[in-house]
Amino acid sequence: MKNVVSSLLLILAMGIMPGNAQNTQMPQQQKVEVNDAELAKFAEAFQKMRLANQEAQQKMMQIIQEKGMELQRFNEVHQAQQNPDSDVKMTADEKEKYKEIVAEFQALQPSFQKRMEDIISESGLTVDRYQELAMALRSDQELQQRLKDILQK
Repeated sequence: MKNVVSSLLLILAMGIMPGNAQNTQMPQQQKVEVNDAELAKFAEAFQKMRLANQEAQQKMMQIIQEKGMELQRFNEVHQAQQNPDSDVKMTADEKEKYKEIVAEFQALQPSFQKRMEDIISESGLTVDRYQELAMALRSDQELQQRLKDILQK
């Protein structure tokens, strides 16, 4: 059930989170050089961002409940909105609640975005460098293992 809320949150993060990099095509991905100290900064930011993401998910679930919608039903309506061929039936009230909920999610976006950027900069990285490392982690198994080792310490 949390999957749709999570995916909405990631959409709102606009590519800051690893694994959700913006859809820019780069020519052949070059190996990114990163030392252990910089990777440790990335790991610190990543962990703090996961906690912030969890808090934001809770806030989003609270908004759904405050609008009088069950999380499961919100997810069904959301999926129906994303798929024009869906056979999910919605009442006018559900459509209106859905619109209100999504509007509140969008209103959260600037503060969530700023929080993510603050977490990154407080860790000693720039947003661009964080995104560069996140993209490198997608394809560099050695870098993934080094990050995993740091996160397990």
